Amino acid sequence: MCGIAGIVASDRLAAGDHDRLLRMRDVIAHRGPDDSGVFADDRALLGHRRLSIVDVAAGHQPLSNEDGTAWIVFNGEIYNHAEVRRTLETSGHRYKTRSDTETIVHAYEEWGDGCVDRFRGMFAFAVWDAPRRRLLLARDRLGIKPLYWARAGSRLLFASEIKAILASGLVPAEADDSALPELLGTRYLSGTETLFSGIHRLQPGHTLVFED
Repeated sequence: MCGIAGIVASDRLAAGDHDRLLRMRDVIAHRGPDDSGVFADDRALLGHRRLSIVDVAAGHQPLSNEDGTAWIVFNGEIYNHAEVRRTLETSGHRYKTRSDTETIVHAYEEWGDGCVDRFRGMFAFAVWDAPRRRLLLARDRLGIKPLYWARAGSRLLFASEIKAILASGLVPAEADDSALPELLGTRYLSGTETLFSGIHRLQPGHTLVFED
């Protein structure tokens, strides 16, 4: 289990967003006690809390492709990453780690959003395509790994847990009363709604793209 969080802006990040991202990342430190990291440019902040499993020594996140144009934060495991890696290396991609995380970012380079269809596993990840000012969020088909998102003006926030989004201070902790009938009737919310107004759940097997 790891934890991911991020803030992406359609124009420029605001003053104080870096501190907000640190709060978002560290309020879910229980998901990843082994390591932490941040990527930052003028449009995106990505945060990660790591539980080290694959490539313990070199699997630090956020992690980039060869030239630093695409960055990823990832929670989960790609079971067929070795198979996908062989295909990517044959196509000329150069790896610097043995981690399944790096396979995702190279697969995005090779196949774009279609990379998600190549993976077997449990995952929630975010890829920031810096030259295109484009964020891709993705979640595994069974929804084993959680992922939530919200809008705050020109910014999109995402995280592994709702409380990380609330820790940003950009989204108020207001109840969504419209979700209560389904929750009380089935003990579950089947759609994108959560119990918090303005905070959404990315559905299993879905992707979300945020771009300028």
